[in-house]
Amino acid sequence: METKLTLRLNDHVIERAKLYARSHNISLSKLIESYLDSVTRQNETEKKTSFTPLVESLIGVIDLPADFDYKKEYHDYLEKKYK
Repeated sequence: METKLTLRLNDHVIERAKLYARSHNISLSKLIESYLDSVTRQNETEKKTSFTPLVESLIGVIDLPADFDYKKEYHDYLEKKYK
């Protein structure tokens, strides 16, 4: 169910938010909803590791094997980079 909400915000903030939303191809309503969801969800899981919205959006983007050794991979990457 969706409910209408009236907010009073500074004109400059609204314009910047509209530009941001437009540049990310989302509506201003969706942007505000996502932000409020993120803030309130963070309070629910505050004792767990909390992530920024950007990091949360990246979670699950790739699937790695269960035996993936990120430390070894990073070590190999650094070794190649600095040789």
